[in-house]
Formats: sequence, C-alpha cells, structure tokens
Amino acid sequence: MCQSENRQGPELQAAAKWLHFPQLALRRRLGQLSCMSRPALKLRSWPLTILYYLLPFGALRPLSQVGWRPMSRVALYKSVPTRLLSRAWGRLNQVELPYWLRRPVYSLYIWTFGVNMTEAAVEDLHHYRNLSEFFRRKLKPQARPVCGLHSVISPSDGKILTFGQVKNCEVEQVKGVTYSLESFLGPRACTEDLPFPPASSRDSFKNQLVTREGNELYHCVIYLAPGDYHCFHSPTDWTVSHRRHFPGSLMSVNPGMARWIKELFCHNERVVLTGDWKHGFFSLTAVGATNVGSIRIYFDQDLHTNSPRYSKGSYNDLSFVTHANKEGVPMRKGEHLGEFNLGSTIVLIFEAPKDFNFRLKAGQKIRFGEALGSL
Repeated sequence: MCQSENRQGPELQAAAKWLHFPQLALRRRLGQLSCMSRPALKLRSWPLTILYYLLPFGALRPLSQVGWRPMSRVALYKSVPTRLLSRAWGRLNQVELPYWLRRPVYSLYIWTFGVNMTEAAVEDLHHYRNLSEFFRRKLKPQARPVCGLHSVISPSDGKILTFGQVKNCEVEQVKGVTYSLESFLGPRACTEDLPFPPASSRDSFKNQLVTREGNELYHCVIYLAPGDYHCFHSPTDWTVSHRRHFPGSLMSVNPGMARWIKELFCHNERVVLTGDWKHGFFSLTAVGATNVGSIRIYFDQDLHTNSPRYSKGSYNDLSFVTHANKEGVPMRKGEHLGEFNLGSTIVLIFEAPKDFNFRLKAGQKIRFGEALGSL
C-alpha cells in the first residue's frame, strides 16, 4: 500500500500542478490588468463583466477565486458612453426621412408609446420631416387649458414620481431613494443673482433657500415618458434670475432606473433655473436623460447642452439680472419655457407657506396646465 501511494505521489503532484496552472496564469494576467491605466482597465474589464452577468449558471464565477471582481451592474451602466450615444441619436433624429417613409415610421412610434395625435397642432404625419420635429410637435391651443384657480400648475405632461416637503436637505428621487439638495442645485451663487439673502455657514443649505419666516421648502418630480408632449411651460408667475448648467451623464431616468441608482438626478446633465415668485424662492430644473442630448430654454440662446466642450463634474452659470434688467426674465403661468428632445424629468423646488397643499397622488398621470397645488 505504501509503495503504491509513493508511486502515485509524483503523478498526483503533476496533476495538481496542471490543475493550478490556469489559476496561476489568470493571477498573472490580473496582475497585469492592475498595472493598467483606469480607462484601459475599464475597457479590458467590460467584456468579462458583461459575460459574467449574461452567461448562465455563473460560468465565470471561478474567476472570483483568483482575485478578479466584476464591476457592479451600476458601475457597468455608468461606464456606458451615454453622452456620445445621445449625440449620435440626436444627429440621426435630424436626418430627413423620405416622404413615403414618414407615415410608417411615425405610426410605429405612435403605436409603441401611445401618442395621441388628435391633440397635435399638425396631425398630418407627412408634415414632420424628421424624428426631431415629430418629438417636438406642438399642441392645439385648446388641448391644454391652464388652470387659473391654483397657484402652481404642472409645467408638462408626465407622471408624478414624488412630491412634498424637503426634509433634512434631502429630496426624494423616487419613494425611498433620495439625493442631496445642494448637490442637485449646486452651491449658492452670488447674492446679486439670486433672491435669497446671505446666510451664515452654520445654516443648512435648505434654510438658505427659505427667504421668509414661516415658509417651507417643497418639491415635485414629474417624469416625461417618450410618448408625452415634450415641451414644458412656466408652472406659475415668477421671475427667472439665474441659470446653471451641469454637464453630466445621460442615464435613463425612468422610475425603475431611479430606484436603482442613488442620486441619479445629480449625475445627469441638467439645467437649473432659479428665481422668485410671490412667496419667495422658486426653481425649475430640466434633467437630461439617455437620447435627450438637447435641452432648450427659449429665452436662453447661450445654452448648449450635451456639448463636447463641457466636461462632467463642472457647471457654468448665467445671470439674467443685468444693469439694464434689474429683475430678470418674467414668466407668466402657462407660458412656453423650453423643450426636451425626447423625454426626461422636471423637478420643481420652491418656497411656500406652511398651508400649501399638493393636489396630487404619487404615480398619477398629469397633463400640462393641470393643478399641482395651492394655498
């Protein structure tokens, strides 16, 4: 028995070395990966990570035993070049379609997303030369009557995700998922541009926005689906004094993605308009999304979104308060304000007295002109 075991020893050792060879080779390759630059490492890790999540039965799980770790699903999604893809989609949307192809293409889109073309100012599908014109179609004047009884109306068609008071400087993205108010709006700009007074460093960012004693800060998030009307309007009578543009990612903002990625709205490109209304501070933020490379504000000709010249992580400001115009840009309730290229999200953050009441339910569909709330 002992002699047999001794004879098998070298054979077993050789087999063990052969079995360990792939692990040693993988460790060596992973060591080389760890020395690579971050962009190159991401590029080399993508294929393995994608296969890790796509292949059945955990086929690549043995790799984790030799030190390799896949990127998380969130990190993998964040690494997708959504800005570049959105710019390409925008170029494609501007390609003029042949006359004979317009009706079948637009009809497919109408059927897929439930578009109501009877509300469109021009119902003839042949009128729209490209997808961009179709996305930005106007409505008949009587299609969206503006509610005059309530002080704040919906600026767009869409779905109500969250609403209520802002608490602890955190705003709800969707139920149970929050983001930082200061990260979303950015640091306070010069007091000459914004309506709220200076505040000491001890005060919270939320308290800096509340200009009048006894008032509270409120928020409302409206998600625009691809089939919705893509223009947005002024939600109340107010004066816009400042614009802040955050270049950023263009990840999807549908409710499922908003539950998945914390502070999604703070990562995405957005345009923040701030000013004041009769009760104090008021802001409207247009948040970009995948394939929504274009956010247009009608009175701001200097705004260019999803532009390669702007890098993520920065922001650029523009004040509408000048020596010639001491007040800013006055907006009337229901007046045209801007438009998206496809569909996205509108976030309202505003100051109002404590007896302000929302007339909403989370998840409800709403149309431009309908009441959001009033005193």
